[in-house]
Amino acid sequence: METYIPHEVVTLMVDNDWRPTRAWREHLGLTQIQLAERLGVSQSSYAQEEASCTLDKPSREKIAAALGIDAELLDL
Repeated sequence: METYIPHEVVTLMVDNDWRPTRAWREHLGLTQIQLAERLGVSQSSYAQEEASCTLDKPSREKIAAALGIDAELLDL
């Protein structure tokens, strides 16, 4: 599991004004559809979560697990 934030993820967040969930997904080369499948939800449902300013703890933990990172890395 990833336990630190790579420079590339931070750069994606800053340069594109992306939330951590999108920056991590893009960094890992995943589409919204692929991540939604890992989560067992629809792409549109995942897209809403990815765009959210705040994620509740259970959602953050599920998304982090699907990305293979620690949930605290999505707390930026």
